[in-house]
Amino acid sequence: MAARVKYSWSLALVLLCIVSLSYFGNAADIGASFVFGDSLVDAGNNNYLPTLSKANIPPNGIDFKASGGQPTGRYTNGRTIGDIVGFSITIGANDFLNNYLLPVLSIGARISETPDGFIDDMINHLRDQLTRLYQLDARKFVIGNVGPIGCIPYQKTINQLNENECVDLANKLAKQYNSRLQNLLTELNGKLPGATFVVANVYDLVMELITNYEKYGFITASKACCGNGGQFAGIIPCGPTSTMCKDRDKHVFWDPYHPSEAANLIIARQLLYGSTKYISPVNLKQLRNL
Repeated sequence: MAARVKYSWSLALVLLCIVSLSYFGNAADIGASFVFGDSLVDAGNNNYLPTLSKANIPPNGIDFKASGGQPTGRYTNGRTIGDIVGFSITIGANDFLNNYLLPVLSIGARISETPDGFIDDMINHLRDQLTRLYQLDARKFVIGNVGPIGCIPYQKTINQLNENECVDLANKLAKQYNSRLQNLLTELNGKLPGATFVVANVYDLVMELITNYEKYGFITASKACCGNGGQFAGIIPCGPTSTMCKDRDKHVFWDPYHPSEAANLIIARQLLYGSTKYISPVNLKQLRNL
């Protein structure tokens, strides 16, 4: 079991969707964008995978206008960040949440491998995967780092935390990985001619929403809008029998793991037009013009 937990993360980087960059202007002038990642950007490919985790059931997608409010497989009430900004690669969060930090099942992995060793494996595989994409003629990359996974409703619920608390170990691992990711992208920017690797600072973006949620018009950054179990509705994923809030645009989190469309819109706006605090060395609008 430990070996399966240790290495299953390498499957996380999968092709989820291909979209045009029409958000930025004439799609014919820009070409296609390939979005790789996990459920944060999934547009429905997971519907066809043999897994117990599904989002093609109501009330997921209730605010997704393109489907008339019907579920599409997106793990949110509306659009994902990928729908809004058009291109990215996200990797890392599931590798910690569903492997290294998974209760009971991850004990063997944590005994047999240190956090440094686990992150080393992740970075080394990511280096190989990004280099392979470069060899396939990809030249503009947007890589999202790992968000504050210790602050999501699921982690707060299973660890029985108060509203303003987060799981230290989970956030420490995320920060440790993010530091290594930044170094990797700096390395690749200097090593691969003609390529531009941009890092999206998802950790600080989401932490800003969690810490100052009222400033952005939210009423909670702790409780999931759709879910069941515990103080923060963070144990049972969103589904037909879940309790769902009425003010969906007032919750930072849609379900125990994923942001709401309202949160995604704020995050996307910073990625498109924000400063180097949240996306560097250039934002997505600037990247488009390179």
